[in-house]
Amino acid sequence: MRPSHAFARTLTIALTVCAFGLATGPSAVADPTDANQTDAQPAIPGASAPTAFTPGSPDARPAAADACKQFSAAMNYAATNYEDFAYASAGAGNYVNYGDPSVDSSNVTGRTALREAAGVALDASGTPGLQPEIANPMRTWSLDAAKLLVIMGVRGGGDSLNSAATDLNNDARNVQMACAAAGTRA
Repeated sequence: MRPSHAFARTLTIALTVCAFGLATGPSAVADPTDANQTDAQPAIPGASAPTAFTPGSPDARPAAADACKQFSAAMNYAATNYEDFAYASAGAGNYVNYGDPSVDSSNVTGRTALREAAGVALDASGTPGLQPEIANPMRTWSLDAAKLLVIMGVRGGGDSLNSAATDLNNDARNVQMACAAAGTRA
């Protein structure tokens, strides 16, 4: 196995493990007496649908829990859909064979998922009442996800892809740590 191939696999595995860790957090339970709940469907499966939030309201769910859950769903969605591209494009050093139909197809799927996940993560970072310690790494993750999808879109090389994926992994860890410090899980 070539070193760059091993590195790409390691990044994919790290991204997938991180997403799994994010996705295994406690699940939300609907409160039938909560008038703020909505039936709107989120763009990403498992993401929180938008809810009204009133600071200081005893019935409002904590901002950190909502944002971290929403980020977790976005991260899981991105990792699941990026993984095929990472495997299909790994193994040839900096060269990525975008002419290969499996690379091309998984590139489109991965970019679409990253674009949607970046939007959901950015929305999560804007949750009213969310502490900056959590919001800032979520914003950074969103921006780095956008960076990775642009690199994929312009058919960047393996080194650029690996660097951007490493940034995403670091961002995800920072969000997890911030959510844990706030007493919730991402």
